[in-house]
Amino acid sequence: MKETSDSGLVSTADRGRPGVRTALTSIQGLLLVALLVEGAGPIYWMAKGSVTATQDLLHDPMALWPSHARWGNLADSWNTLQVGHYLLNTVVLVGGVWLVQLVVATMAGYALAILRPWYGKYVYGAVLITLFVPGTVTLIAQYVTILHLPLVGWNLVDTPLAVWLPAGASTFNILLVKRFFDQIPPELCEAAQVDGAGAFTVFRRIVLPMSKPILAVVSLLSVMGAWKDFLWPMLAITDPDSQPLAVALPRLAQTSDQALLIAGLFIASLPPIAVFLIFQRYIIRGAAFTGLKG
Repeated sequence: MKETSDSGLVSTADRGRPGVRTALTSIQGLLLVALLVEGAGPIYWMAKGSVTATQDLLHDPMALWPSHARWGNLADSWNTLQVGHYLLNTVVLVGGVWLVQLVVATMAGYALAILRPWYGKYVYGAVLITLFVPGTVTLIAQYVTILHLPLVGWNLVDTPLAVWLPAGASTFNILLVKRFFDQIPPELCEAAQVDGAGAFTVFRRIVLPMSKPILAVVSLLSVMGAWKDFLWPMLAITDPDSQPLAVALPRLAQTSDQALLIAGLFIASLPPIAVFLIFQRYIIRGAAFTGLKG
């Protein structure tokens, strides 16, 4: 007779009882509805508000849909609030942050996990220590650094480099990539080195092609983090015409029509949602490899 083990709170025998099965189904349905309301509710309300007149928003903010949808709000927000201009600024900053973080994380992870120099454990320990330092503590030192870049003395304020370069020091991404690279069989790299491949060739021909899942995870984390970042871009880029959406929209909220502002927020939220939907397969696969939790 085949024995089965019950690892859940409810045994298999209890699950077969009609009353228990009905209760479990009801609880699961309620939890699913609650998750949908919590996750998709704000997005739906923002989408609804983007095509609603300001007076209707103030009169009945919880209406499921406006009686007269104003689709022109999206175009008015794009033109009046210059959402397209600030969106382009955001894409430039986010693209640079993504590239810098990806290069630094993969190079550092490769050095720590594959090359393993004698001083690697000390560098790894120093990287781990930075996880316990709050980001706000280093803001002043970071700003002084971009104000007068060491050795060259350049002033990076109001330039994309002021956002790109500090973003490379992402300890979490480095640890994720290192953990993934630790799972690559060392025999593959050793065999390539025996055949005469150098360190960079092994990195480009063997390690990177096997690392698409973790590269997708790092890309998502860097893009999402840079897209919604507010404090550092506000400090590093003081020119209003060069600021990203996350900084420009709160400033415009003081003088803009509420409906147009919500339309601008809705437009700003579409690119990161699209990025996740396009790359979700690689992201989920990379999360499974690294053990990344929610």
